[in-house]
Amino acid sequence: MSSRLAYPLDRVAHWDVALCARCNRMSRRAAVRTLFRVVSHLGDGVFWYALMLALLVRFRAEATVAVLHMLVVGVCCTAVYKWIKKRTLRPRPYQVHPHIVASGKALDQFSFPSGHTLHAVGFSGTALAYYPELASLLLPFTVLVALSRPILGLHYPSDVVAGAVLGGLIAGLSFCL
Repeated sequence: MSSRLAYPLDRVAHWDVALCARCNRMSRRAAVRTLFRVVSHLGDGVFWYALMLALLVRFRAEATVAVLHMLVVGVCCTAVYKWIKKRTLRPRPYQVHPHIVASGKALDQFSFPSGHTLHAVGFSGTALAYYPELASLLLPFTVLVALSRPILGLHYPSDVVAGAVLGGLIAGLSFCL
């Protein structure tokens, strides 16, 4: 790597760790830690499956296309997430930096990208295309899921940004197909 590129990348890496540590310090408060553990658990899939079920109960057959679309996006998000994680093998922040504490449960070994954020953005983007009236529920929840990752010490902010971009791309591209 050329020295012209190394310096900016070192600066970004330094910023990434510093911001992660700052977010993670918030988890020292029991109420914050509990809130984000709950959000993280819901973001494991519970919230999204409940949303799909609620859409089917509320809108019946009319919601079938939206729910199937969300399921396809979810499968694509999972495939992309697993493919990238197997290739990047980025350790989680708490594994590398002793001042960052894992305050939640990691679903797998590696950090990049944030699968929770990828799925949250993918599912929300898809659902909102069909039901924009759900924005007041889905947008705050998606932001909370994304924030939960560095607050719980499980992801760097760059993992979260990458997950959000990938989730948005997958949801957006799914409407082009």
